[in-house]
Formats: sequence, C-alpha cells, structure tokens
Amino acid sequence: MTRDSTETPPAGGPPEPAPDNAREVASPEARMVPAAGHEEPPMTAELELQADPLDLPLPTEPPEPRAEPVEPPPEALVPEPPSSEPELVAPTTTRTGEPAEIDPRELDPDALKVVLRLHGHGHQAYLVGGCVRDLLLKRKPKDFDLATSAHPGEVRATFRNCRLIGRRFRLAHVYFKGGKIIEVSTFRANPSELEATNEEDSADNGNGNGDDLLITHDNVFGTAEQDARRRDFTINGLFYDVSEGRVIDYVRGRRDLDEHYIRTIGDPEIRMREDPVRILRAVRFASKLNFDIESRTYAAMEGAVEDLPRCAPARLLEETFRLIRGSVAAPSLKLLSALDALKILLPPVDAYLKQRGREGERIFYAFAEALDRRVASGEPLDDAILLATLLVPISRAAPPPVESQELGAKPSVSQAIEDLLASFVQTARLPRRIAERCRLLLLAQRTLTGERRRRGASFRRHPLFSEAMTVFEISVEATGEFREALEAWKGGELPPVRSEGAPAESEPGRKRRRRRRRRGPAGRPGEGAEAAAPGSTPEDTQGDADGEDDSGPDSDEPDEA
Repeated sequence: MTRDSTETPPAGGPPEPAPDNAREVASPEARMVPAAGHEEPPMTAELELQADPLDLPLPTEPPEPRAEPVEPPPEALVPEPPSSEPELVAPTTTRTGEPAEIDPRELDPDALKVVLRLHGHGHQAYLVGGCVRDLLLKRKPKDFDLATSAHPGEVRATFRNCRLIGRRFRLAHVYFKGGKIIEVSTFRANPSELEATNEEDSADNGNGNGDDLLITHDNVFGTAEQDARRRDFTINGLFYDVSEGRVIDYVRGRRDLDEHYIRTIGDPEIRMREDPVRILRAVRFASKLNFDIESRTYAAMEGAVEDLPRCAPARLLEETFRLIRGSVAAPSLKLLSALDALKILLPPVDAYLKQRGREGERIFYAFAEALDRRVASGEPLDDAILLATLLVPISRAAPPPVESQELGAKPSVSQAIEDLLASFVQTARLPRRIAERCRLLLLAQRTLTGERRRRGASFRRHPLFSEAMTVFEISVEATGEFREALEAWKGGELPPVRSEGAPAESEPGRKRRRRRRRRGPAGRPGEGAEAAAPGSTPEDTQGDADGEDDSGPDSDEPDEA
C-alpha cells in the first residue's frame, strides 16, 4: 500500500516532533459532581448561550486526576431549560460569499456551541484532526475535537460543565447530555524547539546527548500553526474555522487527502523515531481510509519497527485493539506482518504465520475477515471476544496441552497463548478479567466442537456460553468447519463426539460408563462400594445417566478420553 512520491510539505516551519495519543487519563475524582453553593459570575448578554446540561458550579479546588476517566453520574445530567435565544448555527457562506467548505448541518451542535462560546470570550478555536478529515471525505466523524488558544484554566472558567484531565498536558473535557464529551486542547508547540537550542549549546561545550529522538515530554504551549505542524500526518493537521467556513491547511493536508496519501509532517525518519506508535496509527489510517502510504514514510516505518519495544506496552496494546475494533483487522495485520511488527505486538500470531506458510495465512486472515464483517455489522463485541477470535486458529493448530490429573488443576490452552495473555496482564495493563475470559472462551471452543464432552444443560447455563457461541459462529463462518456442531448447539442438542483420528459419532449421546468399585481390606467388595475412594478424581465417582460431567467452560476437571 505504498506509492513513490518525492513531494514533502514545505520546510521552513519549526521542527515537528510530538507523540500522538499523549492524552492522559483522568481520575474518577476529576469528574465527580461539583459541590453546590458556588456561584459563577454572570456573563454578559451577548455571550450567554443555552444552558449546558452540566452547567453546574465547580468545587473550589478540584482533585488531582489519577486514574481512568468515568462518566458523570446520571443525576448530574439535567435537561436543558427552554431558552428564548435564537439557535446557534454556523455560517453557510464565507466572507467572500462562497459556500462554506463543510456543510454546517454536518457539524455537531454541541461542538459548535463550544467553539462559538470560546470565540465570544476572545479566544481562537477550531475543529481539528480526524473530524475535519472525515467531513472532507464525506464520512461521519466518530467524535469532534477542538483546539484553542485558551489555556486549560481559561476553558474551565468559560464552561462550568467542564473538567480538566491529564498530568503532563492538561486537556479540557466539556460534558453534554447523554454522556457526550467534547475534548478541547490548547495549541501546543514542538518541544524540540526548546531542546534544539539546548542541544546546540551542549554540542558547543562537547556535551551532546547522542541521536536518541524518542519524545519523553510534550508540554509546551504554542500557536495554531505550531500545533498543526507538531501533529503526525498531514491529513490529521487540518483545522476548520467555523466562523469563516473554511479549512486552514498549514501542512498541505488537502493535497494528500485528494491523492489518498498517508504522509508524515516533516522528515518521516525523525517523526517515526520520535514516536514509533505512529507506525500503528499509519497502518490504521491506511486500512480504514483505503489510502496508500507514501514511499518515504513506509521506509521510515520499516526502520522504526525495532524501536517499538521502547514504547509503553499499554499504548501498543491499545493501538492494536483499535485496529481490531475498527473492522480493519485483516488489512491492518497484513500490513503489520509485512513490516515485521507482529513479532513484537502478537508473537504467537507471528510464529503461526511463519510456521504454517500460505495455508496458515489463508486460515488466519479468514478469521480476521470474518471478525471484521461482524464488527462492521454494528454488533458490540467485548475485547475478550475480539482477542479470542484471532487466537482460535493458533489454539487449534497447537497440540492439546497435557493437563494435570490433580484435583483442582486448571485446564489450559497452548503455552504460547498462556504466555501472551500473561504478558499482556503484567506489562501492557490488560485487565486480568479480560485475559481470563479470553482463555476460557478458547477452552470452550473445544467443547463446542465436540472435542471435550460436557453436560449440555449445565454448559448452556454458564455465564460465558453466549460469548463462546459468538466466537464459535465467527470461526464457522471463517472456515466452514463444524457447521453441524453449531446447528446442534443452536437446536438444543449436543454435537457428535469428535476424537483425533476417529470419525465423529452419529449419535449425540454416549453409553453410560460403568461405575468403578473399590474392594475392602480382604479383597472383597466393600460395603461402601458407592463411596469415593480416597484421592479419586471426579470421573472415578461420576454416575450420571448420560455419562457426562457437569461442568462448564472453565471446568477444572481433566478431559475424558
């Protein structure tokens, strides 16, 4: 997905390194309902707008944000009272009389409200980034972000339904009815502008610090043009001036939108080394928009793959999940495989593709494409389901693990998958509950295919049965295998027993196993023949009428032969 091109955005602006997605998470305390009794100074008549859904006074000293953001409580979302003021709309024409470059009807009314209020308080404010890109491509934006000349404290003073988040760089979240959040950032400059001066002084004194370009901080305010040039790709550096009805393009992003190019702003070698996570972002945009990656940018991505381990594992995992959640898993994973980045992001997948060759690629990408179709249909899928679906072919290809016969021993999936999930939990901050659910979903696939036998009624009552069936349906759609077993489960029956090297049984039931009897001290059958012998396994004493055990997908009992 690359094309040769020698054109680059014009030089002359300041250097533009900056990590993307550097937004910090907020703490639950940072979004608590503000205390009552604090009054806001009245606004002038010309600046008054309709009341905000969370137009409530803030506490005197808001707590320091520390953890993930949470939605404001429902009681804080009060309906907007009726207002006699005219509805705020964006102009439909520019000052020259030409039509606005973006139809005002496509703009989010709440984002428009924030922009116009900031204008009314004397600040610059523009729609920025992905929403401008998508509107110009006639796509529906996922959300609307703003950039402004107002500092975070000034934004909070302007909107009483506002919370500040982040440690290194403060962002403002303005809340609206229904849990909608409009994110407002202050114009940022390239931090290397200050570093360049220091490095020159250090070099003159013989104290240079080498060629390490990795960005470790991004906390410098700047102008609108500086903010545009510090962004990652030209198509994400576009601003939209609502009051003028025109797109502001400091980085020649309109040209790349028209030519369907993914191109970095500035030298691609420097930009990728500064923040290697941009490799995953470039892959996501190319797959999502069906754009080509400019040749110099692609070459820089290949060279920066070795720097991916230096990035925070949590950022890498989140960007990987974004690829899967965006219904572009198949093309994205193909690009990452070509870049040799899967060995860092998903080692078991990389090993499977290299060991299985073309046949392995065909099977794996069939699963990824089936998953993309399911996500594109709008069905909400949990992260555990997304990850388990991609790992099903690896789980089936691996030899069945030797499970311990000790009472209470956990059944396990292949060691490679166990190691991957453990690594995600320990280093990438994947919630343990998601990793455990993924493991159980993979174990349940062996039951659904008939490899493991479990009592049907009990298995269907298990909390993960519905999710396990979703993964099973996607796998059947991908390969066409086990369709009869799927229909049997849907029809309330059990699938035929499947054992390696033997045809599946035609009857769903099994013969009853003979109960094992223990002998007394004299070699005679003991009077307590029905009792369990000390140290026996659950199968030793089981006497169900159908000869099946009574455990679910996460049973700790060993498999039956």
